[in-house]
Amino acid sequence: MHNVQPAARLGGLVASGLIDVTSDLAALDSAGRWAVVIPYRGDPVLARFEHWISASAASVAGAWTGPQASTWKSSQNEQSYIAAVQRVRALIESGDVYQANLCRVLSAQLSDPDSCDVGGLHALLDAGNPSPYGGFVRVPGAHVATASPELFLRRTGRHIESGPIKGTGRVEEDLTQKDRAENIMIVDLVRNDLSAICDTGSVSVPELLKVEEHPGLVHLVSRVAGELRDTATWPEILASTFPPGSVTGAPKSSALRIIDEVESVSRDVYCGAIGWVDADSGEAELAVAIRTFWMQGDQVHFGTGAGITWGSDPTREWQETQLKAAHLIDVASGVWQGAIS
Repeated sequence: MHNVQPAARLGGLVASGLIDVTSDLAALDSAGRWAVVIPYRGDPVLARFEHWISASAASVAGAWTGPQASTWKSSQNEQSYIAAVQRVRALIESGDVYQANLCRVLSAQLSDPDSCDVGGLHALLDAGNPSPYGGFVRVPGAHVATASPELFLRRTGRHIESGPIKGTGRVEEDLTQKDRAENIMIVDLVRNDLSAICDTGSVSVPELLKVEEHPGLVHLVSRVAGELRDTATWPEILASTFPPGSVTGAPKSSALRIIDEVESVSRDVYCGAIGWVDADSGEAELAVAIRTFWMQGDQVHFGTGAGITWGSDPTREWQETQLKAAHLIDVASGVWQGAIS
């Protein structure tokens, strides 16, 4: 969008005064406060800003005119998605993997990309789909707005924690034993990821299978925590934990290979991470980049997916991806007049 300055809003703070942009994860151990976008595939976009102040979404939101809800196209239709679910179940049966997350990407054409600002999209999402990790980043190389409900990593000094989500329904009664088993499987994976960078014996599970309510649906959420080794750097932390276990599968290495085989397009930003890192205070909060929109040229994209286990019903998994997308696509198809131009 023309005439819109680089900015971000993350953790309720608005960032301005862009200092530099890099893809070098080691920069997160240097100095300053960074807006962070790490795609599932592709180079990280790390933007250091001079000023961070508490402000509303509307205060830095340009105009947004979303595409009509009926114009969104999916990388996989119901038939091809169900076939992919069945392929994953066959690989589970043959012992290749226990669980794998299967995603698709929705895309729509923007009628006037120059008048579409992800800050305006964030303002719409903030009003129509409030989320604990909602925000946006608008810098060279990344125009992203998120309504993520899921904590990837929160750091306070040497303390680090993750909040994996597995299990989704319209209401709590929809959650099944399959959802609970899947959540516990991913908790074990996250424990292993954190154990590689934390002090021996410090990794724990303070919360298991908590039901969280979000607009239009509920999630099963657990929490895994640990104490980082004194020598752990951000490149090491992310090498051990990324991509997030909840959007890959278990074992992670097998799930990553299977995802590459069965998904028809790149996830790009979707299922990566978005948030902030303060190198000076040793604090950070990164969300899993789900419920997330990103702009490329004259198109806007959105990803949705579901975790596949042997107990998966293929049609139900398709319906879960529909449920996760429906409300957010409606919100993003709206109009925001913009506080700035």
